[in-house]
Amino acid sequence: MNEQTLPPNLEVTDVAGVRTLWLNRPELHNAFDEALIASLTAAVAYAGTDDAVRVLVLAGRGRSFCAGGDLNWMLRAAQHTPEQNVADARLLAKLFRTVSECPKPVVARVHGNALAGGTGLVAACDLAVADTTARFGTTEVRIGLVPGTIAPYLVRAIGTRAASRYFLTGERFSAAEAHRLGLIHELCAPEELDSVVAKQVAALQAGGPESLREAKALLQQVSGRVIDAALLEETAQWIARVRGTPEAQEGLKAFLAKRPPAWLP
Repeated sequence: MNEQTLPPNLEVTDVAGVRTLWLNRPELHNAFDEALIASLTAAVAYAGTDDAVRVLVLAGRGRSFCAGGDLNWMLRAAQHTPEQNVADARLLAKLFRTVSECPKPVVARVHGNALAGGTGLVAACDLAVADTTARFGTTEVRIGLVPGTIAPYLVRAIGTRAASRYFLTGERFSAAEAHRLGLIHELCAPEELDSVVAKQVAALQAGGPESLREAKALLQQVSGRVIDAALLEETAQWIARVRGTPEAQEGLKAFLAKRPPAWLP
């Protein structure tokens, strides 16, 4: 991406197939407003189509990952007409869906506050690594709101029972609790955050680019489905189709020959 075209609320770094999108409103703990939502949605969508990108990392500048919605933005939105208010909320919903459905693996690098929409952003990612400073929470009810657009991703990540507690109490919870609930995959000391993220990124890069895309699509297709004859047939058709692709043939031949597959450097 051309850094000269980037808005100031987002920074982008590219290193060896890994694109990191840095939320860059540190003075406001990277809280979402309409501009940041638009920038991040566009950047994630673009990364999903960029052949130079193998893995996408979402991170935050300053002391926090993302403290949720900018209260001044939400106050402005509340003064809109009902139609404008809904349209504004749909843009936030589109951001989380764009992250969740990005064809490239998306990793959250989490430190400090990851509250409300920040918690939702973590849940929308495929993998999440947090250090012990991270704090989470669906705090919306404490200011008279609800965790609307993030609800599908949180319920998917931690289940209805755990979501019931945190949606209704609005209490914050620790990185250790987020790890226990399954919202966070890897928990580490602050000084180890980048190295643990790098380890997860390396694991993702070991997979074939097309097989990673297929695996993400497969997850979307089978999640929440009843295991019946129709689903079994779909999955049989899926593996049969993928097994015949050039990437799969290369991977199988490389494994048998005890050599790295072509997609590895």
